[in-house]
Amino acid sequence: MNNLTADIGYKSINHYGEPLCGDTVQIVDGVNRSKVVVLADGLKSGVKASILSTLTARIISTMLGEGLSLSECVHAVASTLPISSEYGTAYSTFSIMHIIGSSRARIIQYENPAIIMLRNNEPYKFKCDSIQVADKTLLYSDIALEEGDTFIMMSDGCPGANNELKYNLNWQEPQITEFIQVLSLAGYNAQTLASMLVDECNRLYDGKPIDDTTACVIRIKKRLAANILFGPPCRPSNKHMMFSLFMSKKGLHIACGGTTSQLLAEYLGKDIVRDTRHPKLEGPPMSIIDGIDYVTEGVVTVNRVLENAQKYLENKGELESLSRPRDAADILSRVLFEEVSDVNLLVGMAINPAHHGKDMIIGRQVKVKIAENLKDCLTRMGKEVKLTYY
Repeated sequence: MNNLTADIGYKSINHYGEPLCGDTVQIVDGVNRSKVVVLADGLKSGVKASILSTLTARIISTMLGEGLSLSECVHAVASTLPISSEYGTAYSTFSIMHIIGSSRARIIQYENPAIIMLRNNEPYKFKCDSIQVADKTLLYSDIALEEGDTFIMMSDGCPGANNELKYNLNWQEPQITEFIQVLSLAGYNAQTLASMLVDECNRLYDGKPIDDTTACVIRIKKRLAANILFGPPCRPSNKHMMFSLFMSKKGLHIACGGTTSQLLAEYLGKDIVRDTRHPKLEGPPMSIIDGIDYVTEGVVTVNRVLENAQKYLENKGELESLSRPRDAADILSRVLFEEVSDVNLLVGMAINPAHHGKDMIIGRQVKVKIAENLKDCLTRMGKEVKLTYY
């Protein structure tokens, strides 16, 4: 197993005046540690286009993910989709990336704009072979992946975006490539890059796109784990085991909770002091323990991270507080949502007497609910999450 992972993000905007988007992006975890990403663009726009692209993306991603051949997938799409009486075809166009073990990618393209690839942040032309599948001509590529490789998949609403109802010759593959190159220097994650690209297309359309517009960005990067200690163990005798495991894990180390932090500092033989590096933050202050990356308050902060995660998913990766953090939860959210690939969540089930009062009763069930919901949100973001109770 290599130390690479695929960071994937996408955004779509509808044809102006249409309630549904005719583009669909589907991401599926497949067999043999593979991941299938499909961007399908349905014929025309509106409800019918949405149905065509949704069926195409789901059929192809599911079947490829289960290990079936490309030929079987395309034949299944051809035999399943209804035929347009106006255009005599049922096909939506599509682009596919089948990422295997984060080390290789099979790329299949059918009449979508060409996939752009950056390597070392420079345009990289990969080899494409023409293949015949179900009387269709597809482009097929097989690429060995390297850290930093970036791929941009697009529907045809992206190149040529213009508010004058004509194709914009000044917004094609070279200009889109340069746009992403500049943004990549800032270290943005895949979701942010995809959002910024589609937002720029929307600006060129003057907010009234004449076609569904979608961009999906895939970045190959090193895995980075965040290890989160959330509460002391139910049994004090398990404290040494829990803290020892926490400190032995590679990656970032985050301690959440006042009592948790005090016990961890004692275990490490370190002092715990107030963090004065963020004087304008609202809410409970952060602390510093030598050897620990982030030290925050417990349930209140982690619950705010959960709320941020839910908003992040609802808004397709757009959350202003990540770039302008207001409190410790915003800082942790940026780390968890945009920087790490893996999360190890160690949850201690001890009951804190300070949390029991007339107005607030926080027990094990509340902590479990927060932890389980956070795990679900992070998993939906594509993170590998392991949750352990003590």
